[in-house]
Amino acid sequence: MEETLKEENPSPAIETIKNEESAIVNKKEKKELPEVSIVRNWKEYFGESLLIIFSVILALGLTEVINNLNEEKRTKEVLHQLREELIENKKAEQEQYAYHLQVLKNIDSALRYPAFAQQFINNGEIHSKPIFPEGLLRHDLNDVAWQVAKQSNIFSKIDLGTYSLLTDIYNNQEHITKSEEEIARVLLSYESRRPENLKIALILMRDNYHGWAVDRAPNLLHLYQRAIDKLAKY
Repeated sequence: MEETLKEENPSPAIETIKNEESAIVNKKEKKELPEVSIVRNWKEYFGESLLIIFSVILALGLTEVINNLNEEKRTKEVLHQLREELIENKKAEQEQYAYHLQVLKNIDSALRYPAFAQQFINNGEIHSKPIFPEGLLRHDLNDVAWQVAKQSNIFSKIDLGTYSLLTDIYNNQEHITKSEEEIARVLLSYESRRPENLKIALILMRDNYHGWAVDRAPNLLHLYQRAIDKLAKY
């Protein structure tokens, strides 16, 4: 009976020996497993290299296409804003041209009728309403879109004729705007306030209106329309 129990419950020492023997066997079996090595030929390396090169070229190409699309979109937006500015400026200059013609009539009336001229400058004081009731210039001619276009180098995208046309338009606008400064210089001069110089002051005002604004207005209105038509697709 005791011998049967001993066989059924082996001692810890025996178990330890068995475990060690099992570990040794497993270790040997692991060592005996064959090692697998992947052998790659030059065709596989060449294929992978081509795939990498193609991926890089494709990424660069897509980036270039996206950049070109964004640049084209930006160009259209700027030229659209420029065309809208030209339309607004043309409308403003049409009204201003009519206004300046009325101012010239008022100056001519002052030159013909001394009593009317006295309403304009009397005792060294200027009363502007009889001559230019709405100011020296009735409207400002904007150039915001023009400045943005120049800064954005948009003109590399349009033909030379259109660029020259736009340059001419905004140069004329600048001259018209400058008329306010030139006429104000006459009015603010001490000499123009002297009664004996009233006539010459009126003549100088008239000449400045003609030279800076009125005489260039008809052609400017024509140039506006030409530019608006050229930029019609924007």
